[in-house]
Amino acid sequence: MTQRSRLRIAALAALMALAGMTVPPAQAQASTSTLKVIAQSNIAILDPIWTTAYVTRNYGYMVYDTLFGTDIQGKIKPQMVDKWSVSKDNKIWTFTLRDGLEFHDGKPVVSEDVVASLKRWSSRDTLGGLLAKSIDKYETPDAKTFVIVLKEPFGMVLEALGKPSSNVPFIMPKRVADTPGDQQIKETIGSGPFIVKVDEFRPGERVVFAKNPKYKPRSEAPSGTTGGKVVYMDRVEWLIIRDPQTQMNALLAGEADILEQPAFEQYATLRVNPNIQLVDAQPAGLQFIFRFNHLHAPFNNVKIRHAAMIAMGQESYLKTQVGTPGLYKFCKSMFPCGTPFRIGQQR
Repeated sequence: MTQRSRLRIAALAALMALAGMTVPPAQAQASTSTLKVIAQSNIAILDPIWTTAYVTRNYGYMVYDTLFGTDIQGKIKPQMVDKWSVSKDNKIWTFTLRDGLEFHDGKPVVSEDVVASLKRWSSRDTLGGLLAKSIDKYETPDAKTFVIVLKEPFGMVLEALGKPSSNVPFIMPKRVADTPGDQQIKETIGSGPFIVKVDEFRPGERVVFAKNPKYKPRSEAPSGTTGGKVVYMDRVEWLIIRDPQTQMNALLAGEADILEQPAFEQYATLRVNPNIQLVDAQPAGLQFIFRFNHLHAPFNNVKIRHAAMIAMGQESYLKTQVGTPGLYKFCKSMFPCGTPFRIGQQR
């Protein structure tokens, strides 16, 4: 197999490894059993509820599973949940877990694990905290069913449970999820597609994952953080390399299969290399936000805030911060352009 085909397969596999996607079986058969990924940054915290770091969030998707996910069109779809219903007054939400859910220690995932996980998540997450304020109680009528009883309707129940970014409501065993939100968990036990090799974890050097042979993916095609997370790699290694030039050298030398986040100035070189394929793993992009402190002068004056916005120049900032044509988009709306939250013109 040529270096070019190997990198192409690995790049596609990265969508599975980093964002819950997968590669077609015909391509996966030609891939190697170990995928080496140069992670975007060092990972120092292995508790995806305690921190909002993106690298720990990505780690969470490798090890844990979620009740719902968000597909590439921004729609909420079930993951661990098989079916659900809501009462006519929108106050009682009943969820049934799908068959075959099992933690890495061999114990089944039950409703009490879900409730404990949601309680800990909501103690750290903003949207989770808002949802918690509307909750009257949780009920667990049986091992596969959990019920959320609301004091008043909450319009974003599924959006909260299926949110794709920090903090993600990952499901953990109850004994782990009972850890207070202001403390980090001591065990890393999930029910996701990979099992972290704790004995091989080297902070600042590498994180190693092994395929979870008991994981049962959904039957739907993968999309965003939803669908069937079929695993074709026996082992995934995250390599921690801090220097951008050393990262690219490792990729070009074949010492790594994927460079998750190249430096902006490297794209011109990477684009013309026939052995490397660029893959957009985040088509929705990221949004940069500046927020003024409205309580203190001078930004307690709305006119000063307006003047500052004009002086900063959003498009000029993007050209300076990103610099590479095609990798940024100017959008005046606080709701990201090109997403379901904003309909209409891009500018």
